[in-house]
Amino acid sequence: MSKWFKPFVLVNIAILIISLNNGQTTFAANTDIKVPRSAANVTKENTYPNPTQDLPELQPGGLAKQLLNSSNVKIENPNLIRMFNESYVSKAPFAVGYNAKIFLGVWPLNYESNETTINWQYKKINTNFLDNRGEKAYRRIKYYQNSQQIVKGGLTAKVRNADDVINLMMHDASEKTTLPLAFQTVVGAGTKNERVYNVPPKQLGYLYAYAPAVNEKGKVTFGEVYLILKGNKRTLQVKNVVSQGVGAWIPVQDYVSFGYFASPHPR
Repeated sequence: MSKWFKPFVLVNIAILIISLNNGQTTFAANTDIKVPRSAANVTKENTYPNPTQDLPELQPGGLAKQLLNSSNVKIENPNLIRMFNESYVSKAPFAVGYNAKIFLGVWPLNYESNETTINWQYKKINTNFLDNRGEKAYRRIKYYQNSQQIVKGGLTAKVRNADDVINLMMHDASEKTTLPLAFQTVVGAGTKNERVYNVPPKQLGYLYAYAPAVNEKGKVTFGEVYLILKGNKRTLQVKNVVSQGVGAWIPVQDYVSFGYFASPHPR
């Protein structure tokens, strides 16, 4: 998050108390993305307990709602909204002629999604192998995670206020896909799945496991945010608004996608 407050001006008789911090908001849901049959939820089997990444919904309070409604640009950044929720500006009985303009910093204000897709084979995390070349009957192979794997996502290009942008994008993608998303997920060693793959006689069986990830693309809007105090009226003004295209890979937590291949020759 950017530096949002530098002490500026406090003028004569007005009583002004502002306390500013950080937080979250709500995004609208869209269409679900179906999980293919090649993928499995391994939450229960995963030997590494990933922390849940649920993003709580935050409703703007009285002052926050008033400020958001007064803004000339739509504001959805949860950190900025919580800052307003935790702010207080007292009414001054003798505030006639009082004016103040307070710079709150350059913020990512909102994010608009253009495309949300999933690569179910984002990163190969495991290979199970069975040599059945010397046998005359089918043999079975199952998924077993040989070593712990950490899968990381991230923005595809550098952007200012990266943490705020990531939160905006992840919240939007989570609502659209209804999948558990996190910018880092771990598949622990010893994680298994009971699906069976048959290896024919005189064949080598290869069972590959992949970590899936959402590819989120869209546009983030930035602007300089000012708190305007005029008498007892409080409003927001956003200046120097710019939009920037952004993209991110966001791993799907506790899901594994499988790919099976049988061959008479080693791969």
